Amino acid sequence: MAKQFDVVVIGAGPGGYIAAIRAAQLGLTVACIDAWSTSDGKPAPGGTCTNVGCIPSKALLQSSEHYEQVNHHLAEHGIDVKDVALKLDTLIGRKSNVVKQNNDGILYLFKKNKITFFHGMGSFVSQVDGGWSIKVSGASDEDLVARHVVVATGSAPRALPGLPFDEKQVLSNDGALRIPAVPKKLGVIGAGVVGLELGSVWRRLGAEVTILEAMPDFLAAADQQVAKEAQKAFAKQNLVIQTGVKIGEVKVSAKSLSIAYTDAAGAEQKLVVDKLIVSIGRVPHTEGLGVDTVGLKLDDRGFVVVDEDCKTNLPNVWAVGDVVRGPMLAHKAEEEGVAVAERIAGQHGHVNFGTIPWVIYTSPEIAWVGKTEQQLKTESREYKAGSFPFLANGRARALGDTTGFVKVLADAKTDEVLGVHIIGPMASELIAEAVMVMEFRGAAEDIGRVCHAHPTLSEALKEAALAVDKRALNF
Repeated sequence: MAKQFDVVVIGAGPGGYIAAIRAAQLGLTVACIDAWSTSDGKPAPGGTCTNVGCIPSKALLQSSEHYEQVNHHLAEHGIDVKDVALKLDTLIGRKSNVVKQNNDGILYLFKKNKITFFHGMGSFVSQVDGGWSIKVSGASDEDLVARHVVVATGSAPRALPGLPFDEKQVLSNDGALRIPAVPKKLGVIGAGVVGLELGSVWRRLGAEVTILEAMPDFLAAADQQVAKEAQKAFAKQNLVIQTGVKIGEVKVSAKSLSIAYTDAAGAEQKLVVDKLIVSIGRVPHTEGLGVDTVGLKLDDRGFVVVDEDCKTNLPNVWAVGDVVRGPMLAHKAEEEGVAVAERIAGQHGHVNFGTIPWVIYTSPEIAWVGKTEQQLKTESREYKAGSFPFLANGRARALGDTTGFVKVLADAKTDEVLGVHIIGPMASELIAEAVMVMEFRGAAEDIGRVCHAHPTLSEALKEAALAVDKRALNF
């Protein structure tokens, strides 16, 4: 006898588990299916983000930042440290423990919200009376019937053609998070978020890191002024970044890899490394879902086709997160998950793609929301810009981290904030205020008139907003 639910969510990543929780809060009976397992076969909900993405990478970034501080920056604070030793197994072990805490936290939330969790692969079987027949293939197979189905199966790393991941020498984000020894030379293909963050981790721990990027411009999605500042900062850290390259043959031997490539000037080059991280994007994951069985429509890139409300071509079947259009960001998936749950319950969930923040957790951190200057120029929109350097911020000086600036872009006539761009300390936290202002369609004047505690990094945002009207007070 099939078990009946109002909602069955396939996938327990950020989009899936949040959709399940919100649907349960709204009084619906909910099941969530997820196949991710720990090394000993136990459930590991949380998807890529929790297991091999956002959470473990931040744990390693934090640990590597501490190591860098001890080795290179504590002396200026009058702290003399000698005989520093790196215990990489302990560092990786801490990362794994952080991941487990998040896995366990999601399982607790399922229990708290009376969500039935099934550990296994979920797939469509057929349309039936009362909704959709869903099969769970796991340690014990289950048959479910769902009135509504939410597909939240996420994405997988894209491999270079002819160079599959072995997670020993050719690494995806997964293998890059658990390298057993610091490589002497590390290559990274792709200067996006993953490449920069993981390249930063291993550079701090002692590797010589070279990043090869196909795009001619560094961080083309970011504001150009921010990208230039970032490239300058990374160069000072000896993080080598080459743009405009074309990757040729990659030869893998027992102990090294040789990457042939053409540089931006057209010259043939060769890079020999111990390990290679390939971070050239991600592809939607629909394998094993039973797409063809029920006729779930995919686009030519493999994404599940949805409308603006995340509805698929099938009745009462929804899809959210990395498996659909839009930015592949955990917080975007969460917002879609909440919105879909509310729509199923007859409410009017909403996701504003124009105020989704972007963050790169390097040092300095990079964060932005809204339009860049180059986008506003392309749109021929009249705007005003104000910026403020962390060099002039008292808290940044006290921290000893004055790299970067805050830039606010506002409509030339209405003063509405159109974009905010931050490179510098704690940019990932500072961007939230900008998102809030833009959600309320606030003006630069609004930010400038709000009292910010002193001394704080947030004062840099206030000063940048004041600078839009050419009246910054501390610069």
